[in-house]
Amino acid sequence: MKNTFKKVERLNKKKYIQELFQKGSSFYLYPFKVLFMHAPAGDDGNENAHHQILISVPRRKFKKAVDRNKLKRRTREAYRLNKQFLNTPGKLLIAYIYTAKDILPYQEIENKLLLSLKRLAREVKKHK
Repeated sequence: MKNTFKKVERLNKKKYIQELFQKGSSFYLYPFKVLFMHAPAGDDGNENAHHQILISVPRRKFKKAVDRNKLKRRTREAYRLNKQFLNTPGKLLIAYIYTAKDILPYQEIENKLLLSLKRLAREVKKHK
């Protein structure tokens, strides 16, 4: 499996984002709050192989767009390199919300994201 992050892996449909925040399950693993749910049944058959993720960094905590973008890039890269640990059947919608008050180094973000992916795989198996 190639370590890529394609456009179909980004969660950008407003309807799915609202549904994820309203009906999705969640857990907290510093520095991320992770929301997840199975994709709705009426989804395109073309995208079924890919989980879709959304990365959010709050403007309230990081006023400068440069800082928000840096954290999003670090999180996206950590996900891209470690997404093979999330080998669950079906398609998931996942939101990562960065909750720390300061900018953490990439290595720490990667370690925490890896732990969250493993926990997410356990949570999905439990919810099935």
